[in-house]
Parts: sequence; C-alpha cells; structure tokens
Amino acid sequence: MDSAEYERKIAARFATFDQDGNNYISREDFSTAAAALCKEFGTTARSDKGQALYLGAEAFWQGMAGIADRDGDQRITRDEFVGGAVKRLRDNPERFAEIARPFLHAVIGIADGDGDGAVAPGEIERALKALGVPEDVAGTVAAGLDADGDGRVAEQEIVTGFAQYFTVPE
Repeated sequence: MDSAEYERKIAARFATFDQDGNNYISREDFSTAAAALCKEFGTTARSDKGQALYLGAEAFWQGMAGIADRDGDQRITRDEFVGGAVKRLRDNPERFAEIARPFLHAVIGIADGDGDGAVAPGEIERALKALGVPEDVAGTVAAGLDADGDGRVAEQEIVTGFAQYFTVPE
C-alpha cells in the first residue's frame, strides 16, 4: 500500500474515535460512544451493563492515552494517534486487542439480545452505526466478522477483527 493510501486509512480510523469531530480524541469521546451505545440498545447508564460499558470505555481511554498522548494533555491529536497508537501497536495487534477488550466485552454484553455471549451481525451493525460508522460500511464489517456464516460472532472474533482494523500495516 502506498503512503497516501495508508494515511487515508489512518485518518478514517482516527475519525472513528473522534466522536465529536473536534480533531482530537479525549475521554469525552469514549463517554460519548458509551452513551450512544446505551441509547441504541435501551440500556441505562446506571444498570450493571451500562456501568460495565462506561468502565470499559474508561479503561480503553486510559490504554489509548497511555500509548498515544505524548504531551500528557489528555487529548490525542491525529499525529499522536498515528505516531503512538498506530505505529507502536502495528507490530503488536494483541496489545491493542487487550486495551480494547473490556470495552468490547461490555458492548457485546448490551448488544447480545439472547445472552449467549455472541452477537448476530445485525447487532454488530447497530453498534457500529451508533458509533457513527456509515451504514454501508457497518453492514459490510458486521457481515465480514461472521466468517463461518452461522449468524453468530463470538467475542474473540470481534476483538481480533477490531485489532486488525486499527493496526493496519503500511
């Protein structure tokens, strides 16, 4: 992949985290994501599932900030995101997966309609759209996670797919 294509992909990944579009990622973006997911799935913030989601969002923020917030201002700029989150994690997608896991586990908890620990592609699509992912992209990504076509996507498949998406190689 050429440098321009790589930069375009990184910009799209940055925008996924920048929920309010102010050109930096902050704790508030993670709280905004949690609130959007709670709303989409009819979960209150004070419920056990809602609390798990907000705690997962905070853990995810702390992990990202620890890797990428180079100047300690509690904001991750695009340059910090590329230099920290992407370059430092590119060779170690498992590290990124572990940073994201508490949040993703909680998302699965609120999206899993039947409580079996896996989610249907349609539930993944709803979650992605709630986070601002365009409808066509959300549908394609959700369907792609159901590699065996059984209509269920397990947590590990979601975590692995998420890590692969955000640790795009050059």
